[in-house]
Amino acid sequence: MMPNFIILALAALVPLAIGFAWYNPKVFGHVWIKNSGKTEDELKAGNMLVILGLTYVSGLFLAMALFSMVIHQGGLFSMVQGNPDLNDPASKLSETIKWMMDNYGHNFRTFKHGVLHGIIGAVFVGLPLIGVTALFERRGASYIFVHLGYWVLTMALMGGIICQFA
Repeated sequence: MMPNFIILALAALVPLAIGFAWYNPKVFGHVWIKNSGKTEDELKAGNMLVILGLTYVSGLFLAMALFSMVIHQGGLFSMVQGNPDLNDPASKLSETIKWMMDNYGHNFRTFKHGVLHGIIGAVFVGLPLIGVTALFERRGASYIFVHLGYWVLTMALMGGIICQFA
């Protein structure tokens, strides 16, 4: 099952869009700056073109990972990948795959379902990553929750977009 790469490329813009709003000083930016150990001047000194470009590339990686998390039909193909019968339309395997996709290929392919799995991914993958990093950097709970909130919202929207349209 091949993803729609245009949708993945569009979904990769979500971290940038949400980040512009979320980390704005009028929203949670002031909390993030306070807990980051940086000053506003230090943050402004960064190369924004590189930062935004790498953020987009990271968003592409995340979109590809979310594709496998939010679209369950990919599991069917992962079970039989590499089997030469998959490429033979007359084989029993190809007939079975076609029947499965004809009957179940659109199950759980909704925005709402993608949002659910995006949230699950943020909590069960994102939270441990953020939490461990914050522990070693000696950051407080507000640092963790600002970032977790961003990733829950970001991955929920990305998951919804990918599940519905990819």
